[in-house]
Amino acid sequence: MAAQQKAKRPNMFKRLGSFFSKSWSELKKVTWPTFKTVLKNLAVVLLVVLAFSVIILIADMVLANLLISMPGGNGWVWPWSKG
Repeated sequence: MAAQQKAKRPNMFKRLGSFFSKSWSELKKVTWPTFKTVLKNLAVVLLVVLAFSVIILIADMVLANLLISMPGGNGWVWPWSKG
């Protein structure tokens, strides 16, 4: 039974060629974004990353300073201060 199924399948090169021809026909159907749209999306992504970076920095500073200001800590510390 397994030998009959293996004989029915086309060889690897025909299957690979079929895959690439079907992929190419699907890629022709895609509506690609314009360069202007890509730049707008890039700006949105960069702004969101910057905003979340600032939020995480502020949360990190507050939590670190809360831990440091506990009994036995050194008081408030800022990223730009030495020591």
